[in-house]
Amino acid sequence: MVCAKRLVQTFCDLVSFDSPSYGERNICDYLKKSLQQIGLTVTEDAAAEKIHGNAGNLYAVLAATKGMEQLPPLLFSGHMDTVEPSKGKRAVVHEDGMITSDGNTVLGADDCSALAVILEALTVIQANQLPHRRIEVLFSVAEEAYCIGMGAFDYTQLQAKEAYVLDMSGPVGGAALQAPTILSFQITVQGKASHAGFMPQAGVHAIGVAVSALQNLKNGWLDQGTTRNIGTISGGTATNIVPESCVLTGEIRSFSHGSAMQALEETKQAFETAAKQYGAVVSITHTIHVHAYQTPENHPVVKRFETVCEKQGIACNLCSTMGGSDNNPLSQHGMTGIVLATAMNNVHSCSEYTTVSELERIAAITVDLMCAEE
Repeated sequence: MVCAKRLVQTFCDLVSFDSPSYGERNICDYLKKSLQQIGLTVTEDAAAEKIHGNAGNLYAVLAATKGMEQLPPLLFSGHMDTVEPSKGKRAVVHEDGMITSDGNTVLGADDCSALAVILEALTVIQANQLPHRRIEVLFSVAEEAYCIGMGAFDYTQLQAKEAYVLDMSGPVGGAALQAPTILSFQITVQGKASHAGFMPQAGVHAIGVAVSALQNLKNGWLDQGTTRNIGTISGGTATNIVPESCVLTGEIRSFSHGSAMQALEETKQAFETAAKQYGAVVSITHTIHVHAYQTPENHPVVKRFETVCEKQGIACNLCSTMGGSDNNPLSQHGMTGIVLATAMNNVHSCSEYTTVSELERIAAITVDLMCAEE
């Protein structure tokens, strides 16, 4: 029932819009019109004003058909923004069914594949008058900016308690049941400037303090589910001046929120100890971008997906991911969901690609999920 030609055309249309984080206005208008034409009730929220963007999150509802009203509603979600470089991106459909950009930009399959697939699934359902439960759709803005768009969404609108977030790379059939807390931090070491040639002993070497602290910190995998990375370091003003300040930034990810906070505390203690030893002052700030979640394998949202994959003859791969998605904030607001592999590969690069066959597979899965009676 999925129409490959229509699906690919919709995908190409979506890719053609410039839709960086905070700049999704044109793709938002296209999606709003498409959802309305299919027959959904659509509202755009006030996220644009809250996050200083030019478009809000789109929330749409398709009422249940007769006899399906008793089934719990399901939410299907994707995001409207793409990472850079994205200006002027264009989908190139190759004879073998592969779809790429022209090589100068990302393709935007992350997450235009999800948007196209959800539109196609809804079109198939309406065109064929397929029975279905209440379907809710949420297309977010600024997901690539640590899900900031979803942070501005009013979750009281949702009736659904189960979600399928279409936003993962890898072969169709994959589903992430677990994702981490992600936090970033900034450390400022304040030392004391002095002339490095005449009175180096009068200074407090801020970069040296940072190096001393880093020698006592492990980076990379801290355990099987936690990573820490110091990503940038800068400081000093001239070669003949003892550096007065040094600023470092980093990130921690963990499947355990408690472990993430413990790693942050260890980071803080290492720098405070070094600062005390050398007479410097340290300040640390941090931002928690998303919270960890884990969906039980025996939950209906998972079992339903497994059943649909079996019906479609597609291998089901339940996994964990160290990446965040809109499923993180959804889980924080009482939703239970999984993140589905959505016909996207080599994401966040100019070699990103999808294929017609994979788009068809995830579209067929989405139709069956929307129409499932379990």
